[in-house]
Amino acid sequence: MRARDGDRRLGAAELGENLGERATLVQFSSAFCAPCRATRRVLAEVAGMVPGVTHVEIDAEDHLDLVRELDILKTPAVLVLDSEGRVVRRATGQPRRADVIAALGEAVGTP
Repeated sequence: MRARDGDRRLGAAELGENLGERATLVQFSSAFCAPCRATRRVLAEVAGMVPGVTHVEIDAEDHLDLVRELDILKTPAVLVLDSEGRVVRRATGQPRRADVIAALGEAVGTP
């Protein structure tokens, strides 16, 4: 997972949902993307394990302006946001559960 995107912040206006209390896992998906389905399961599982973490899935085709603004080049793409909506980590492709948990640790400020 790549490191932070400067001080870029996302909020409910961009995501269409509220941020998680501690962190938010944002997934950009497309309709016929098989790895997107597996990514959805991994992120939902991790969000369910960690209190205060929310998983938000965004259809890339329906949000092209945001996709361009964030330089999302393929799906699935995952952004890990801290409690203030700052992008702490980003990755493309299907993430491993351990990598998501590690990135969340950085977002919530725990080792």
